[in-house]
Formats: sequence, structure tokens, C-alpha cells
Amino acid sequence: MKPAPIPSDESDRLSELRALNILDTPRELRFDRITELVADVFGVPMVFLTLVDGDRQWFKSTHGINVEATPRDVGFCAHAMLEPEEMVVPNATKDVRFADNPFVTGEFHLRFYAGVPLHGPNGKGIGALSLVDTEPREFSPKQIEQLKKFAAIVEGEIAH
Repeated sequence: MKPAPIPSDESDRLSELRALNILDTPRELRFDRITELVADVFGVPMVFLTLVDGDRQWFKSTHGINVEATPRDVGFCAHAMLEPEEMVVPNATKDVRFADNPFVTGEFHLRFYAGVPLHGPNGKGIGALSLVDTEPREFSPKQIEQLKKFAAIVEGEIAH
């Protein structure tokens, strides 16, 4: 398992995330509607709206799983947040970064992951909008564009 690298601007990134005052807030219908819609559109069992804090991935909204947070060092979203556009893992068991990850080898049986980074108002990566499946799958360019549009909606909601 390879943890995501820590960005060189980590202190600025964390300042931007924390200034949003969204960490550790209650679930909100506006975000839950988005994660539910993403699950329906892409036909996946799990969707996460993840914010990456200093040592954890905190979930503002989830669909298909009831988890509040996971350690950052095992998180796929910590990797996705660092990507310029998107991160797609068609089969996590065949990806050297994730093949021995506990979410792959353990009870979640994560196989497919697609995530788009979320940015704060000043452009710092703060998390990811991600979808997960327990079966390997491909993800088309059109689907990537659709997921990016959902991520843009999430960023707009976070900024308000």
C-alpha cells in the first residue's frame, strides 16, 4: 500500500479546508441528494463526498456505506485529491498503489474507484467526489465529464 504524498502546500490547503467550517458538521440533505443521484446515474453501490483533513478522510456525505471517517494513509480520496483532473482505478487488485489496501483486501472488497478532486474557493484541493464498486469496471470519457459536473455542483454548495 502506498499512502498519498503530502502536498508541498499542505498547511495552506488545510487552512483553506478548515476556513470553510464544514468539517465535523452534521449531514445535510443538499449533499446527500447529490451522492444519491451520483449512485443512481453511474449504477454504483457506494459514493463518497470526502474532505481530506490532516490525518483522516472525513465524509460529509456517503451513499451505500455508513462511515464517518477513515485514516488518510489508506484513503483513495487522498490520492484523487492530488490529481489535476480525475483518478480512475478500473481494478484495484491490479494497481500497485492499492492491491494490498485494507479496503481492497478487507470487508469492503473495493475493486473500482473513480474520483474527481474538490477544490476550495482559493483553488486548494480539499477532497474528492468518488464512486466505488465491488466489481472491476471501465469508466468512459463521457462518464468522467459527468462526474466532473457533479463535483462542480458540490464545490458550489461547499462555497455557500
